Amino acid sequence: MDPRRRSSAPGRSTRRGRGLLLGAAFALIAVVTVVDVLAPPDVHLGPFLIAAPAVTASFAGPRMTAFVGAVAVAAQTVVAVARTTVSDLNHTYQIIALVLISVLATFFAHLREREESRVTRLRSIAHAAQSVVLRPLPQRSGPLRIASVYLAAEEEAQMGGDLYAAARTAHGTRLLIGDARGKGMDAISEASLVLGAFRVTARREHELPDLIGHLEEGVGSAEEDAGAPGAGAAADGAAGTGSAADGTAAGTYEAFVTALVLDIPDREPVVRLVNCGHPPPLLLRDGRVVPLDSADTSPPLGLSDVLSPDVRVETFPFGVGDVLLLYTDGVVEARDHSRAFYPLAERLTAWAGDDPPTLLSRLRADLQAYAGGHLGDDAALVAVQRLAPPP
Repeated sequence: MDPRRRSSAPGRSTRRGRGLLLGAAFALIAVVTVVDVLAPPDVHLGPFLIAAPAVTASFAGPRMTAFVGAVAVAAQTVVAVARTTVSDLNHTYQIIALVLISVLATFFAHLREREESRVTRLRSIAHAAQSVVLRPLPQRSGPLRIASVYLAAEEEAQMGGDLYAAARTAHGTRLLIGDARGKGMDAISEASLVLGAFRVTARREHELPDLIGHLEEGVGSAEEDAGAPGAGAAADGAAGTGSAADGTAAGTYEAFVTALVLDIPDREPVVRLVNCGHPPPLLLRDGRVVPLDSADTSPPLGLSDVLSPDVRVETFPFGVGDVLLLYTDGVVEARDHSRAFYPLAERLTAWAGDDPPTLLSRLRADLQAYAGGHLGDDAALVAVQRLAPPP
């Protein structure tokens, strides 16, 4: 989905809101001026004019703020002339105070506008990085129809440690979805290395265990770049023991990625998958939602030196019309106002007959509404539907 389309409607709404606020500022100046002129001699409403440039500075640029301030000063001068004279001490002090406040408001508007420009540049860089690292999935791959959604917890970041990718092979399609440990640049680095390893090797390796081995090497290179001496801290985090398994310091950086790697052949109604500590995919069939739970999951990528390195490939039915939903834990760990987790399987039941784009569109809207518009973690979703096999 094009980010520019998502932002066009909010942009128009923001402009309308700013226009209304600007109109309110000028209306305030007009009302205060008229009432102050008509008020009794001992009533002075001039100080209320300070609100106009002060409020304008919160949403408009320095030029408009300065203009509103100048209009307010002119209005105060009109009041002074109408009631007494500009040289009247009370009105003189009010005009001076209004000038000073307008200058300060203009300066703050300049600082705010500069900061907004910096954030806009950062967002542009994030969009460019996302398009390079996290490429859009193809809408069709052989007999498969695919749709994907990425929801970043932080709007400015645009992407984090969640990842997905697809690769076309001679006999089918391979898919990857994963979630790198942590946040920030470390997680993005891990995600990019795993994605790079998948794109290079997914078409070459005939067996999924061999592909998993190459993905392990990708995570291992992230550890080497970060200077990690071992995997003790990661093992501690995975097992919940509260101490490092090999005596490394608690603050040692460790890289690991939970992942699902799927192989979907074109001419067999099955899906073969390796679950490396990732939430199980959900199969939507005949109005039912069935989790494809693995009997024995493999360890997350990067922990094979600590946990059992066995790679288990499991096969599940995946026929024409079936839809597979892949997701990261940011989806099921989203909470509502009562701190209850998002009931993904329950919600999917109502949309079990939808095609992948429609399914993800409804799921995205429902998830964001459930979480109050703000997710606690990045979330990635991929929906895959098997269509009729090629002739």
